[in-house]
Amino acid sequence: MSTYVYGITSGERAQLPEGLTGIGEPPRAVRLVTDSGLAAVVSDCPENLRPKRRDLLAHQQVLSEAGRKSSVLPMRFGSVCDSDEDVLQVLSRHAEHYRSKLALLSGRVEYNVKAVHHEDVVLHLVLAGNDELRALAEANRKAGGGTYEDRLRFGEKVAEAVRSREAWDADLVRGALEPLAEGCRPGPESGGWFLNLSLLVAESAAERLLTTADRLREAHPQLDLKVNGPLPPYSFVDA
Repeated sequence: MSTYVYGITSGERAQLPEGLTGIGEPPRAVRLVTDSGLAAVVSDCPENLRPKRRDLLAHQQVLSEAGRKSSVLPMRFGSVCDSDEDVLQVLSRHAEHYRSKLALLSGRVEYNVKAVHHEDVVLHLVLAGNDELRALAEANRKAGGGTYEDRLRFGEKVAEAVRSREAWDADLVRGALEPLAEGCRPGPESGGWFLNLSLLVAESAAERLLTTADRLREAHPQLDLKVNGPLPPYSFVDA
């Protein structure tokens, strides 16, 4: 049976809760495979593994439990070796690389920050700050709503102003939060967010990050700011 790998940690400090289980149905027992002062957190891998919600959550839960006592290099969901022996060979072959990465991530966690606008608030904001838009709106109002072309032009101008505000607010959030992080990587682009950012943060700085995010929300009510964490530092681990 193949071996599923959740992450890699220091062999000297590796510790798992008794009875910890991971992916699979029924859930497979989680164990440690150790070599070269390192430990891989593994379990047997079920056949026909698929990214089901239950298994994705189990993968993250195992990493959270394994990371309570020491730093863990998290592997992506679906990291599989042919056997425990193959895991041992990988640990031995790349021991120096893994140890250096563990040292860099020791005492650090990842926070993911996403930002979108509260639509009504940002529309009021861009209209209040744009003389041209207010003039167009007033002209359309006096004309009983304006022609189709008038309404289309007004809508395009508003959309352009909102996009400009998105860029401005993205810079605002980055400028406030990035200095609190030791690493920063953009997350996947999405039509639902104008900012998606992953931050590597020392555990001791996490409270300051969260407090700063709260202050941003209070000072800029157009911002709908989502901060998710602490998470295993997936975005800062090389494949």
